[in-house]
Amino acid sequence: MGQSNKASGGGATAQPRATVFTCLYKQLPKRLHCRLIRGLPPLRPYRWKGGLKMMRMLLDPTRMSREAESLHVRLQKRIVGQDDALRQIVDVYQTFLSGMAGTRRPVGSFLMLGPTGTGKTRTVEALAESLFGEARAVIKIDCAEFQHSHEIAKLIGSPPGYLGHRETHPLLTQESLNQFHTEEVKLSLVLFDEIEKASDSLWNLLLGILDKATLTLGDNRQVDFSRAMIFLTSNLGAREIDALVRPNLGFAAGLANDSSHVDTSRAGKIAHAGVGAARRIFSPEFLNRIDKTIVFAPLGEPELRRILALELEAVQDRIHRAVGVSSVGFRASRAAEDFLLCEGIDSRYGARHLKRAVERLLVAPFANLIATGQVGSGDSLLVDFDQSTARLMFLKETKDTACGTVSPVPPQAMAA
Repeated sequence: MGQSNKASGGGATAQPRATVFTCLYKQLPKRLHCRLIRGLPPLRPYRWKGGLKMMRMLLDPTRMSREAESLHVRLQKRIVGQDDALRQIVDVYQTFLSGMAGTRRPVGSFLMLGPTGTGKTRTVEALAESLFGEARAVIKIDCAEFQHSHEIAKLIGSPPGYLGHRETHPLLTQESLNQFHTEEVKLSLVLFDEIEKASDSLWNLLLGILDKATLTLGDNRQVDFSRAMIFLTSNLGAREIDALVRPNLGFAAGLANDSSHVDTSRAGKIAHAGVGAARRIFSPEFLNRIDKTIVFAPLGEPELRRILALELEAVQDRIHRAVGVSSVGFRASRAAEDFLLCEGIDSRYGARHLKRAVERLLVAPFANLIATGQVGSGDSLLVDFDQSTARLMFLKETKDTACGTVSPVPPQAMAA
């Protein structure tokens, strides 16, 4: 009896998975055996050693995890027109989440090229906002401050024996690198802004960081960068890219003026122009240590219109902080948005010129209205465009209790 139970138990444990898969396979209609079933990968039957039918499930290596997909969605809400760059960053982050990142290298290193105002620095800040809830959770190093070799001491400290050795505090310490770590995300973001302006000494310093994820300070302490994502931004190739997108001569000039975005045929040329400009400046051993080189394309009118919507939301948040909970609400008409876009579009400066136009034409008048008491807590404003004066006008809206409608109050003093 005991032997029979043992035999039956051994048979039950020997082929549990084969039995389950065989039963599932037999329950499916034959026409669905090798087709997609409600979005699931196809199940491919094959014959196992023991003669039992098994099924192979086709896997999807391009699928994003729930955490990575959530990060991608949050980045897309903050960054406009650079979907390829966001996808590459999210892919590296998913590798970090899976534990497959290299142990003796940084989590990822990115060289971001392209014209000014296309969102290179903003992308890193948006990544910090999405991961840590704070745009300042980035160790940002302005490379314009390291144009001379001796200024490297500000990063790693002075070696022993130099005057003021104990008084200087290096910027890149292990404590500063880990200051933004949380229980959920133990990751550091390091940004070297405008890397082309730094001296060769900083480039040589980065070789060890990018290759071995280690940095030796002036007092021989070791800094570990194995849990850091390193971003290098540069405006190299901006002139070449601008010439490709907006040519001034020939038949292509008319096509460029008619097109509001960068088409697919020119995307490869733009990337080649940016990478070619980087190869003319940086050494091969430096570029060979970069994981991903991303070229940011110039922004067209559709992208700038979406950025304007984000800027208007940011202005509303600033009003909330200035006035209080029951703050001033505003809405901009289509004509007002078109006027802001017309004043804020400049191919040479990108989205930064649009931000300056919003500050000058919208934020400054709002500040004057709040400071002079013309608007207060709970008021609602309409921002419209006055064609006669070619200026924005600000109208306070009041609710008519008799008919239940909202009508603007036209004080002349509120035109700006």
